[in-house]
Amino acid sequence: MTEATYIVTDIEADGGTPGVHSMIAFASVAVTEHGNVLGEFEATIKPLEGGSTDPGTMAWWGQRPEAWLAATNNARPAEIVMQEFVTWVKQYHNPVFAAHPLNFDAMWMNYYLRRYTKYGVTEGMHVADRLFSHIGLCLRSYGAAIVGKPVMDCEADAYPAEWLGHHPHTHRAIDDARGYANLLVKLFTISAERVGKP
Repeated sequence: MTEATYIVTDIEADGGTPGVHSMIAFASVAVTEHGNVLGEFEATIKPLEGGSTDPGTMAWWGQRPEAWLAATNNARPAEIVMQEFVTWVKQYHNPVFAAHPLNFDAMWMNYYLRRYTKYGVTEGMHVADRLFSHIGLCLRSYGAAIVGKPVMDCEADAYPAEWLGHHPHTHRAIDDARGYANLLVKLFTISAERVGKP
């Protein structure tokens, strides 16, 4: 069996459309399925030049001033941050992108990686120089299957606090990524127990 390093990632944005709106922060935790945390990456990013913000999203941020401050403080140019992220990911064996949910966070990370580096979150199966495996892991779908709830009901509060390692879901990217990294390990553990895997 090929052992993977899961790059559990959470992003924050000022809207819902990459390229129109901006990713303002993201964080990743590199973890194995057995719970070995190998490293963390956290960054805030300057908004895209010429980009706009979504009024509904900004109203949501207005109710969370501490999270907004964490997502915008000490922001750096995206081209620098994304190159640093690529270097960070490449130190790990068989990196697999994972997020809760995969489609939202991967959409943003793929856009920024392709805009500022030669990589993406998703690549064709036969691309030799890739950043991630072509297989990504949706923790929300995995969690829904384990807890027996519809996927739309599996927000962070759908899980016991201990499954998230007691990391509060603050919308500070690193807090949420740490929680989801713990969730990944818990889901793997429950799955292994159910099939009698050591």
